[in-house]
Amino acid sequence: MAAHLSYLMSKLQTLSTSDHSSVVSMNLFVALLLACIVIGHLLEENRWVNESITALLIGVCTGIVILLISRGKSSHLLVFSEDLFFIYLLPPIIFNAGFQVKKKQFFVNFITIVMFGAIGTLISFCIISLGATQIFKKLDIGSLDIGDYLAIGAIFAATDSVCTLQVLNQDETPLLYSLVFGEGVVNDATSVVLFNAIQSFDLTHIDSRIALHFMGNFLYLFFTSTMLGVFAGLLSAYIIKKLYFGRHSTDREVALMMLMAYLSYILAELFYLSGILTVFFCGIVMSHYTWHNVTESSRVTTKHAFATLSFVAEIFIFLYVGMDALDIEKWRFVSDSPGTSVAVSSILLGLLMLGRAAFVFPLSFLSNLAKKNPNEKISLRQQVIIWWAGLMRGAVSIALAYNQFTRSGHTQLRPNAILITSTITVVLVSTVVFGLMTKPLIRFLVPHSKQTTSMVLSEPNTPKSIIVPLLGQDSEGDLGSQEVRRPASIRDLLTTPTHTVHRYWRKFDNAFMRPVFGGRGFVPFVPGSPTERNNTQWQ
Repeated sequence: MAAHLSYLMSKLQTLSTSDHSSVVSMNLFVALLLACIVIGHLLEENRWVNESITALLIGVCTGIVILLISRGKSSHLLVFSEDLFFIYLLPPIIFNAGFQVKKKQFFVNFITIVMFGAIGTLISFCIISLGATQIFKKLDIGSLDIGDYLAIGAIFAATDSVCTLQVLNQDETPLLYSLVFGEGVVNDATSVVLFNAIQSFDLTHIDSRIALHFMGNFLYLFFTSTMLGVFAGLLSAYIIKKLYFGRHSTDREVALMMLMAYLSYILAELFYLSGILTVFFCGIVMSHYTWHNVTESSRVTTKHAFATLSFVAEIFIFLYVGMDALDIEKWRFVSDSPGTSVAVSSILLGLLMLGRAAFVFPLSFLSNLAKKNPNEKISLRQQVIIWWAGLMRGAVSIALAYNQFTRSGHTQLRPNAILITSTITVVLVSTVVFGLMTKPLIRFLVPHSKQTTSMVLSEPNTPKSIIVPLLGQDSEGDLGSQEVRRPASIRDLLTTPTHTVHRYWRKFDNAFMRPVFGGRGFVPFVPGSPTERNNTQWQ
């Protein structure tokens, strides 16, 4: 009995020590997040550094300190978890991107964005996978199967939309921002769908039937994920419009929007769909309908709440990646052959640069052929920026690499360790080097002009502005006075498809969607509220 009690006491003491160490780790991590925010603010006007690079460098410096204190045992405060990244950190980033996007720019360039994000990612995936298969077999890495090589293609085809968004400015370069941002989101979704499809198929015997099934599964996931996001956004708009939560509590409106957005992402993951695509389109639909159905105080709250959650999640990710870059467990496997690790990292960097160039310039050429207006065409300088800005790799690549080559953040196989350390190296080099050079490159190739500023200021805004309608379309008066012109011929429809579809969608939206789901012009019935008075003045 005494021995049993002694055992229980020692067990409790161990648990208590473990809990205390976890609390200490969380305290230090939160302190580092605060440091990233403060230092990022001080470097706000710097033309070279952005907050992603700041968080990465602080993470690396912290990892060095922890390595010295722990005498080489560990370099980070928390153990990486794919669930932590995909379930908790990524959703607010992608949702806020959809919620804040200027929809007119996004949908006018929708065909080009889908070409870059879907077709371009597939081209990049094929080039990286084929290049890795041919070159890595000649290096002393170890045994990798066809699934590993295809996974490498999916991992390094995923661009880092988080870092790219911090480098580009939506107001200064609206066309570039729209293309790079839209491509980044669709690219991330395409890469994750590809990666999941690779893991779910038996790739030992590839034939035409397997290839067709693979493509069919890919298209099904893409379409179904998008529709689920649209449905969740419309459902939230309908519920808030019909039930008038603002009569009693604006907190319920905010909570319902947050939980409905998160539910859409979790449902997509539950049904093995792309949560990234789902929550992105949920954000677009919510900003188009739901956001207008809530009270004015809820609009201000949601705008800042979504942006804050996204901001903290971004800093958290890059801070951890910086710490994990010095994980001694993984580097121990490659310490006997550092040249191999450097060669693998260099080859991967070269392949991703080649893979990106292979689709950006040809697809830009095809996109320009379909556009009559010279202002809408993508110039060669803009193509160079799109190619360069998309070279950064980040948290999605890290998470997919961990998913493929580790178990619970640990690996005991040399080839897997080499690929993990190479992924970390590529992420660090691409984020720091390409990230540092992107701002100066934009200022050199596309200097900021007064014409751009006036054009942007005249364009209707997104939820970033409360007074100006956020639909990204024309005003209500214009809608009534302008008649939708039918295309004169099939060629007219083919040369300006997005404008034609946009006009018809606007007509359909005003006639059928807004009466049911609300949106701009809908006034929540809250007696005596500022919303009621303001909207009465504007009508």
